[in-house]
Amino acid sequence: MGALGRLLLWLQLCELTGAAYKIWVPNTDFETADNWSQNRTPCAGAVVEFPADKMVSVLVRERHSVSDMLLPLDGELILAPGAGFSAPHSSLDPDCGSGAPVLFLDPDRFSWHDPRLWRPGDAARGLFSVDVERVPCRHDDVVFPPDAAFRVGFGPGARPLRVRSVWALGQNFTRNEDLAAFLASRAGRLRFHGPGALSVGPEACADPSGCVCGNAEVQPWICAALLQPLGGHCPPAACQDALRPEGQCCDLCGAIVSLTHGPAFDLEQYRARLLHDFLTLPQYKELQVAVSKVQRPPRPHEAKGAEADTEIQVVLLETGPETGGAGRLARALLADIAEHGEALGVLSATVRESGAPIGDGSAAGLHPPGSRAGLVGGVAAALFLLLLVLPAVALLLHRTGRLRWRRQEAAETPLGFNNPVFNVAGSVEQAPAPEVDAKSSSQSYFVNPLFSETDV
Repeated sequence: MGALGRLLLWLQLCELTGAAYKIWVPNTDFETADNWSQNRTPCAGAVVEFPADKMVSVLVRERHSVSDMLLPLDGELILAPGAGFSAPHSSLDPDCGSGAPVLFLDPDRFSWHDPRLWRPGDAARGLFSVDVERVPCRHDDVVFPPDAAFRVGFGPGARPLRVRSVWALGQNFTRNEDLAAFLASRAGRLRFHGPGALSVGPEACADPSGCVCGNAEVQPWICAALLQPLGGHCPPAACQDALRPEGQCCDLCGAIVSLTHGPAFDLEQYRARLLHDFLTLPQYKELQVAVSKVQRPPRPHEAKGAEADTEIQVVLLETGPETGGAGRLARALLADIAEHGEALGVLSATVRESGAPIGDGSAAGLHPPGSRAGLVGGVAAALFLLLLVLPAVALLLHRTGRLRWRRQEAAETPLGFNNPVFNVAGSVEQAPAPEVDAKSSSQSYFVNPLFSETDV
């Protein structure tokens, strides 16, 4: 069985065991247009130049006609069957250009920490990952395709990189001794570089409720690599009161549902429930969802325990021109938890929602639902206090002689307007103040569907 066959078999075993894996995307192949300064493979008769001071392994799949080639001081060209180089024929490619050298771009530009350079092996429509989880997590299997050349930079080395296993050059490394020997070999040095270190730990995530990715410490490097094409700055969000989930580099528009859970919670089953029962509905077709376990500071009202510093983060991302779908789905999830929370192992839920799109022009939606509710409640409370205090103040001024009034006869023309506060103040019974649920007074409201009001 060849390397590709062994890789396919290994990936099938990963799917059967529920292991997550990340696949490295870029390569250093000769025929890849993105590797050349002219953004195309060198044409017939071109002058080809590789960086003289860079180590690189280049896979050549086809035959090429070049007039000259400058090779690096340390590197290799891997020729596939039938591939090779020859001198140019008399008839050169008329579109070849002015004859300037075609430069092979810096092979060290590919960083392990760049989320754009990884692809999840279990990608499904409607799902996405927050930025730190797009890079291999500590329980992930890492795959470098055997039919392509590659070169990966480990980064600054502030924290050793750790994953479950590494598949490279047809070998699956699950022991640190074997991986270290490979990285120190010439084949390893041609493909991996930088001051950082890579290690493997064969332990898989055995917790049905999921495991924290473990990339929080390297998030600054992940975000720096992701935003490097944008000058290191996040693009502005297209909505008011944008949200930034745990593990995300920039703000986004949508909603975040945070779940606390018990031992019966199963992360994969809940993710499948979201995909099949909600994202398949037409009203949610323009939403994407990310579900993962994340770290959070312990809350004062919670007892200390193994789950006190983690929660399940459900990110609902708006991707289409229509807005409001994330909020509707968040409320649908709350209703689903209220009905099935005990069976799902969900103990409570907290929701945050972004505001209206920028440029909408309407006052509605400029604040999250919690803040709008707080504003309405504040106005109602102010009016209630005004109605309660004004009669007492007027009565006090009247008794001290500073304010006088007389009853108008029915046939007289009124000099002003009737004030119902004075006319009925003595006969109207004061309404009791509404009860305020302290749990819903903040913008991020707290829902516990498993306890009744009498239990709270």
